[in-house]
This record gives sequence, structure tokens and C-alpha cells, in this order.
Amino acid sequence: QVQLVESGGRLVQAGGSLRLSCLASGRSFSSYNMGWFRQAPGKQRELVATITNGGTTTYADSLKGRFTISRDNAKNTMYLQMNSLKPEDTAVYYCYARDRSFRGHWGQGTQVTVSS
Repeated sequence: QVQLVESGGRLVQAGGSLRLSCLASGRSFSSYNMGWFRQAPGKQRELVATITNGGTTTYADSLKGRFTISRDNAKNTMYLQMNSLKPEDTAVYYCYARDRSFRGHWGQGTQVTVSS
């Protein structure tokens, strides 16, 4: 079972930056395809960004240029660098991993709140 633990969420002013981290258990982290999702109050969970086991990245069109996804396989950690934050970025941010058996795993989420 893959366990994912997000961290780094907090209250930040509009225009500020945050870096979220997702620490994964297990010895096969480098094989996982991973991503960040977010869910704002009253809204559906939406894709933020993905990164493959080969390092290829994709982003939600609305977030390109402000958010950067990355991973450090030596640390079993995935990151999300968020710049120029806006109040509409307020959400719970979730880490997702798909393992080599194509099973999906979710973290518990970390709250990001952007004040205007």
C-alpha cells in the first residue's frame, strides 16, 4: 500500500508563494506517475498538474506559468511550487500516485488559503 503525506499548505496573502510537498512510502517511488489535484469548497476536485515517472509534466491550462510540479526520486517526494497565488487558488490540495499495478492512491490533503 502506498501512503502519501502532503505538507506545506497554510494561509498566504494574494501574490505570495507556497511550495507543497508530497512524501510517498515505498521503494518504487520512481516508477509512480503522480499528480496534484485540488478541491475548493462546493466544487469538484480538479487536476492541477501531473508528472510521469520519466519526468514529463502537464498542467491545467489556467495554471500554466504560475505552478510548477517536480519530483525528487531520491527523497520519495513530489513538489508543487505555486507562485502569484490568487484567492481562487484556495482549496485543499491532494497528492495522487498511480503505481506500477495501475492502482491509484490519494493523500489526505493539505489546506491552502489565499487571502485577498
